[in-house]
Amino acid sequence: MAATSTAVHRVEEPVTSARSTLQQFAVAAASSGGVLLDTLDAIDQIEVRTRNTTYHITVLGGTEARVLVQGGRYFPVQSEVRLNGSTLGGSLLKVGWIGCGFCMEFMHDGQRITTTRVREIRRLDPTGPALH
Repeated sequence: MAATSTAVHRVEEPVTSARSTLQQFAVAAASSGGVLLDTLDAIDQIEVRTRNTTYHITVLGGTEARVLVQGGRYFPVQSEVRLNGSTLGGSLLKVGWIGCGFCMEFMHDGQRITTTRVREIRRLDPTGPALH
C-alpha cells in the first residue's frame, strides 16, 4: 500500500533576505507556514521540497530532533541526522522547526548541512489509500 500525502504548507517566493535582522527573522517565521518537529510523533513522515531537492524525512524523536532523511547529494541513502531547524542562511536559527521560505539545517557526522529554501512541506499518511 502506497502512502498518500496532504499539503501542510507551501510558499513560492523567499520570505526575506539572508541578511535579516532578528526582528525581520521573527516576523518571517511567524508568518511562514511550517511545522514544529516536537508536534510530530515518532515514525511520522514528511516530504519537504526545496528549490533543488525533495527530502523524505521520518521522525525518530521530535524533542531530540532526530530524523531519518533521504534526498539530495548529501543523503543519497537514508541517514540518521539531527535536524537543527530552519535558517535564512545567516546565523539565526529557529530550532526544531521547518519553515516554508527558510533553509533546513541538518547536523550529520559533525558537519552542518544547509539546504536551499523550502518550497513545500507535505505530511505523508501511510494509512491512506494507495495512489494510482
